[in-house]
Amino acid sequence: MDAPLFMAKTDKRMKSKLTNNMENKYQFLPFRFERFNDSEYFLSNEVGEFEFLSKNDFDLFVSEKLETNSNTFLNLKSKQFLTDPQNIETVTNMLATKYRTKKSILNDFTSLHMVVPTLRCNSDCIYCQVSKKDLCDKGFDMSKTTAKNVVKTIFESPSPVIKIEFQGGEPLTNFEMVQYIMEEAEWQNLFKKKCLEFVICTNLSLITPKTLKYLKKHKCYISTSLDGYRDLHNTNRPLQDTKHTHECFEEKLKLTREYLGEDSVSALMTTTCYSLGHFKEIVDEYMRLGFNSVFFRSLNPYGFAKRDKHKIAYSVSDFIENYKEGLMYIIDLNLQGKFFVEGYAELLLKRILTPFATGFVDLQSPAGVGISGVIYDYNGNVYVSDEARMMASVNNQHFKMGNVNENSYQEMFNGEFLHNVIANACTECLPACVECAYQPFCGADPVRNFSEQGDIVGYRPTSEMCKKNKSVIKFLLELIKQNDPKINNIFWSWITKQSIC
Repeated sequence: MDAPLFMAKTDKRMKSKLTNNMENKYQFLPFRFERFNDSEYFLSNEVGEFEFLSKNDFDLFVSEKLETNSNTFLNLKSKQFLTDPQNIETVTNMLATKYRTKKSILNDFTSLHMVVPTLRCNSDCIYCQVSKKDLCDKGFDMSKTTAKNVVKTIFESPSPVIKIEFQGGEPLTNFEMVQYIMEEAEWQNLFKKKCLEFVICTNLSLITPKTLKYLKKHKCYISTSLDGYRDLHNTNRPLQDTKHTHECFEEKLKLTREYLGEDSVSALMTTTCYSLGHFKEIVDEYMRLGFNSVFFRSLNPYGFAKRDKHKIAYSVSDFIENYKEGLMYIIDLNLQGKFFVEGYAELLLKRILTPFATGFVDLQSPAGVGISGVIYDYNGNVYVSDEARMMASVNNQHFKMGNVNENSYQEMFNGEFLHNVIANACTECLPACVECAYQPFCGADPVRNFSEQGDIVGYRPTSEMCKKNKSVIKFLLELIKQNDPKINNIFWSWITKQSIC
């Protein structure tokens, strides 16, 4: 049975039932479904409640023949897939409350503000997505005038929480500008009284005790990149002035923790073709270096990564195969009593198992671009996301919102351009997404769509992002469906960030 056809018929039935509800045993509420395997269907609704039904129970459900005292009926009723005809108003009010909770990330508007103090970098990462510049290219540093206008724009956001994240290039190649922005932001916040946070994304190579003392004083966290064990990291992320990139990373990581604390540094990995087949070793390296999580991140089609795709890329199927193997290895480690988290699974599990919103920009509907996160380039240009800035680095300015030296906050954040992007980035109304059973757990990405397929809506049957998200979500649901208390405890420990040991 085709989902859109069923929903269309259901809508017609609902209209007739509303005039004579007492004749029916139960009333359908909006839901989506998909055949999960040969013998089961997967159902979900607008607020992320889900249920697995046998083919027989599904047929009874859609034929309105479920017995009202059966476990299947009671489960579907408790999750608002159906209700008593006389109880529709109460249940729809409950659904509305749950829906508002799921979308609560929209309440405060833009909280993540990424700033690029320079495009210069001392790394030669083989997948550089921002098309970085050489250390001698001084024309790619942010000026104080631009920096002042960036901070002014940031503090016009209505969000009570402001996170300023320094991106690059390598931000430490222009640390004076990082300091200027941090101090200007702290000055502004004396009047704005927001919850202000700082993060600097760095390869760590230029870290010094003096730098760390400053970052500690200003309560700045560090995000870094670790692609795995020595040979893999050195292949993916070579520094320009040494062949000992991994050794340098390990030395500076130890120094950073001495000054800022063990939990002050988070790390992110990027998967290249050289990473495939080595996810277990990558996890082992993360654990050896004292990290308690890893985020298996696939390549993004921007900058040098897109230019050199033929050298370093791989199929989505290859990534999914490796992801599943890596995730099961991590689960086994947790079963052995070692608390370790896979970050992408953690984000999806929060969306699947809890009623709460997640702030991850790539998994939001409407898309988080511009309204949850935004980036300010070295020259003052403002883009809806870091990926949009990456597109601009190869002369595609499609997602430019404006410039802090030329445009007001209202022109950029409440203008026709951003309204149009967001209007076309809601999974609830996008082709294919609108009927997808996994839609409540996924998100829209208009920038990725435009980069891969040439328009912001995109075409799901050939979308690599769609295939990846759906595959990972379905795999997690398969694990949840097993109802293994040990695995479920592990998943909840990731969500709550509390070890089960």
